Amino acid sequence: MHVRVRTAERVVYGTWAADETIQVWTDAPWLGGRETGERLAPGTYQLLAPTLPSKIVAVGRNYIDHAAEMQATVPVEPVIFLKPPTTLLAPGGDIVYPAQSRRVDYEGELAVVIGQKARHLTPEAAVAAIWGYTIANDVTARDLQKRDEQWTRSKGFDTFCPLGPGMVRALSLEATLETWVNGERKQSAKLQEMVFKPPVLVSYISQVMTLLPGDVVLTGTPAGIGPLQPGDEVHVRITGLGTLRNRVVAQPRL
Repeated sequence: MHVRVRTAERVVYGTWAADETIQVWTDAPWLGGRETGERLAPGTYQLLAPTLPSKIVAVGRNYIDHAAEMQATVPVEPVIFLKPPTTLLAPGGDIVYPAQSRRVDYEGELAVVIGQKARHLTPEAAVAAIWGYTIANDVTARDLQKRDEQWTRSKGFDTFCPLGPGMVRALSLEATLETWVNGERKQSAKLQEMVFKPPVLVSYISQVMTLLPGDVVLTGTPAGIGPLQPGDEVHVRITGLGTLRNRVVAQPRL
């Protein structure tokens, strides 16, 4: 699994082995990085979000059952919105519950990592532009989303996009996505239940904006969304990708 980590001296990309050692790479693999031969021992590094994107493009209502629970129609074309890169949160990091909100929800999702510049691609060409896959949590201040009637504030708080722990090059849509809160399963769906599959999403977005290497596309969440509270532990799991773990904390008083 490909990861991005911080040591005491630097931030590096690498591959994460079963024994939790890291094979260090010269750069991100989609930027021509290669193995250096150096290894990091367990306990000498901290996992970071596995990519540092110029933008995060998210997709709404991409599962039929989620559209139903939101009392919304299934879109005839992808519904896209942006989350700023400052929403990124490392595996194990704390999701900060903002003081402005009274309802913050989890949304477990598959994330696509772009590996090459993508502009005006067909779905067939978009397959080659997808470098790999990781796990995301599209954290949302649901009350603010309803109040604002658009999604920038509700989706854009710092720490509202946990991402990781690592990336894989290929992933079957037979894989299962699950979200667990305090040990209780809240969401469960096959990735194949998506209305628009990843190549279609990347193609559609590329007609609007240029996707750059390292950019992230969030592919939508299935039914079962619900609220989080400070102190909660939220885990998002995808078969073949492991588990993204984060804790919720209250925003510190100023």
